Amino acid sequence: MLDTLEGRVFAAVLFDMDGTLIDSHPAVERSWVRWAQEHDVPLSSFAGMHGRPAADIVALFLPPERREAAFRRIEQLETEDTDGVVVLPGTVDALAALPPGRAAIVTSCTAPLARARIGASGLVQPSVLVTADQVTAGKPAPDPYLLAAQRLGVSAAQCLVVEDAPAGLAAGRAAGAATLAVTVTHKASELDADAVVETLADVRFVVGDGGVRVVAPSG
Repeated sequence: MLDTLEGRVFAAVLFDMDGTLIDSHPAVERSWVRWAQEHDVPLSSFAGMHGRPAADIVALFLPPERREAAFRRIEQLETEDTDGVVVLPGTVDALAALPPGRAAIVTSCTAPLARARIGASGLVQPSVLVTADQVTAGKPAPDPYLLAAQRLGVSAAQCLVVEDAPAGLAAGRAAGAATLAVTVTHKASELDADAVVETLADVRFVVGDGGVRVVAPSG
């Protein structure tokens, strides 16, 4: 339902990437399960970790002296495994509807991993791409979304954040943005957002002189 966003106009739309614009879940699971086996970490599934920077996840399981090498290893595994990474329904139309200066991708991937997945999926990215290695604190901190808004020359409070994970939605709220959630990786009951839809195929972005509105596909 988009009722809470109806009538609102946004300066820009800030999209999460994995689970929002592209489906990388099988590759992510394969990489993290292999990493966990190599590092003797009790991680049988990536569930619950999605949306957080890899460095933060590594820090949950390993002591400081092992974290740097372990982070480099998971980055290598994820960058090399892009099999099955594809764009999600509605992604192409959503990005095509937004002109330069009205959209950004804000991801918990590092820049090399983001480039690998963008290339594998065929995603046409907007001019602004914010990655985890460009900020001091990643999601759920607001820093990535604040930086994206700054690069677009707008206030984060004037933006709409589109996310699939609780950590990303928390980051968007902390930045002062409105939030739209997609239920690609989490149930609607797990997502605290102004509006929740299944995928971007369930919304349409309309650009006018004042900014961007989000409406139902037939709106």
